[in-house]
Amino acid sequence: MGNWSKLQTEQRNPATERIDEVSTLEMLAIINREDALVAAAVATQLPAIAEAVDLVASQLASGGRLFYLGAGTSGRLGVLDAAECPPTFGSDPELVQGLIAGGPAALQRAVEGAEDDRTTAPSELRGLGPSDVLMGIAASGVTPFVLSGLEYAARQGCPTIFFTCSPTAAQSVAAGIKIVPEVGPEVITGSTRLKAGTATKLVLNMLSTGAMVKLGKTYGNLMVDLQPTNAKLRDRAERILAALTGASPQEAAARLQAAKGSLKLALVMDRCQLDRAQAQRLLTACGGSVKAATTGATPCNTQT
Repeated sequence: MGNWSKLQTEQRNPATERIDEVSTLEMLAIINREDALVAAAVATQLPAIAEAVDLVASQLASGGRLFYLGAGTSGRLGVLDAAECPPTFGSDPELVQGLIAGGPAALQRAVEGAEDDRTTAPSELRGLGPSDVLMGIAASGVTPFVLSGLEYAARQGCPTIFFTCSPTAAQSVAAGIKIVPEVGPEVITGSTRLKAGTATKLVLNMLSTGAMVKLGKTYGNLMVDLQPTNAKLRDRAERILAALTGASPQEAAARLQAAKGSLKLALVMDRCQLDRAQAQRLLTACGGSVKAATTGATPCNTQT
């Protein structure tokens, strides 16, 4: 890129130039007003985000994986989103992975120079292939760690998505899909953990949630593929089962136990009056979609 001073993320925000001179309440009001601009900026990117969701869902359904690649705040948010997919959607931990410049140590503190290394990302992405998808996340749009990863992915025939808040930088980056919300200069100049970070979180929320919904990981807006690994999640699974089947709390608990903790199986067993093995076969035939299995929405009613 060369001249970073031209990047939108490096511009000074005239609305916040006197943020250190106002009262605490006014300071927070200024930050809040700037934050309010982020959702509108992300809204302009909905067509590109929808294209990305469809791509990710298709790749995952075909046995591929989703990789997030980023440095600093961008990397941490990618790792966070990946880490939250298994407990929320019951996905395999390998299905969605987050890679951050500097490795796991960079999750807690900055690893100086890691984002400038163009050799690390290709090394960590070995094994990437055409069935996978790589999303590079770089608020500034010029992070060498991310750009080298995108270049490596392209050489492997792997579809790519690029997220940045810098329209100028995005023009020189090669990627199959580009998501570029213009959030404007940051509250604190150059601190992309603020508006750019918020935009990143919003987009990652949409991407992973949208893909998982399309993969049948929900029933309506209920997370029927959650992993009931603690008391709160077990209670949620029981309440969902009770709400969808009319069972009492005690009956719901017993049915979940019969399904070995799988809410999806418990629902199919109840709705279709099947034993666990039959319900598993039907659910598998329906691509894991409870709604398809229990409503006949797709030709998957093979119970033998």
